[in-house]
Amino acid sequence: MDGYFAGRPHHQLRQQVRSFAEREVRPRIPAMEAARSVQHGLSRLIARQGWLGATIGADHGGMGVGHLGKTIIIEELSRVSAAMGAMVQASQLGVAKILHYGSDEQRKTWLPAIAAGECLPTIAVTEPESGGHVLGMSATAERDGDDYVLNGRKVFVGNSHVGDLHGVVVRTGPGSKGLTAFLVEAGRPGIGAGEEKPTMGLHGFGFGELFFDDCRVPAANRLGDEGDGLAVAYSSSMLYGRANLTAVSLGLHQAVLEDTTRFCEERQRYGEPLHALPSVRLKLGQLQSRLMTARLAAYHAVHLLDEGLPCDAELMNAKLVNVESALDSARDAMEIHAAAGLFTDRPIERYLRDAHHLFAPAGTSDIQLLRLAEVALGTAKGQWSERLSDVVRMEPVP
Repeated sequence: MDGYFAGRPHHQLRQQVRSFAEREVRPRIPAMEAARSVQHGLSRLIARQGWLGATIGADHGGMGVGHLGKTIIIEELSRVSAAMGAMVQASQLGVAKILHYGSDEQRKTWLPAIAAGECLPTIAVTEPESGGHVLGMSATAERDGDDYVLNGRKVFVGNSHVGDLHGVVVRTGPGSKGLTAFLVEAGRPGIGAGEEKPTMGLHGFGFGELFFDDCRVPAANRLGDEGDGLAVAYSSSMLYGRANLTAVSLGLHQAVLEDTTRFCEERQRYGEPLHALPSVRLKLGQLQSRLMTARLAAYHAVHLLDEGLPCDAELMNAKLVNVESALDSARDAMEIHAAAGLFTDRPIERYLRDAHHLFAPAGTSDIQLLRLAEVALGTAKGQWSERLSDVVRMEPVP
């Protein structure tokens, strides 16, 4: 199906990532599930493949394969390990803020390092009291000469414990114009990470807390102007976050279908394969249909993004369709496996746990539906894909 959108270089990229994931990631999964902690070494190994630079142009050492290439990378990693797909998507989400709002100097400094896998960026917006309501944040930055002093707390920061460069949105004044974004190096005095906490799924990926206690940051580390913080947060979430989580869902969905089909071929009932039962075949057909529809929605959205065309609604819909479809298919797969799916020697229970992690980030399904209702009613307020089309548009891969 990806032939509608992808060319030969994208197919080669898919094979490259799939081979790496099977060789380097799959053998580590049992240890990752047992440890339930951040995989520092594997995260660095993946970063060194250059895949964090998917949307970074060649002028800054990146791959320049665009959002479709980025989707394929995340999808193929997630097919083997949604945790490592999530690690890559979180880092690539951290790329967005620099591409969209970074100065020439910031781009020259950080983009080549990210593309080379020497720097894992993050974005830190969510707070304990405000959740997804960005304007409700209370973390602050106060100007002090040539510096800003940051104080506050951020939660659910993807790659919190392995990241090198945190993109932090804090309050510098009142209202929607009172948010400002900064690049904060992980080793700066006054910044710290909270204790790692075990989670239901995505074992190997960390999304924890960051604390800022009189953390002094040079004004040169500010992203854009004072007051641009809301735009930094929203554009990163819209143009990268929703597409990236779509890709993780898509890869996980592919894994659900492959493992369930294999199980139905191997497991015998009444002297025949399990898939000979009409009820099982119906469920397999539903899995296949959902996956095909989800992939089409995903690739269509990022293809428009790469073309520089308005596609906010398509990105919202892709996230909605892919997350809900992956959850539905994981539940159906558990029903097909029945009691066999409850044991950890099979990956189905891991897929179901991992899929639940993709629901809330970059907007829950209810949020996507509310925004799509605004599109239907003609009350949507502009499109980030249109505002930043010159930045996000990628030249076709030859």
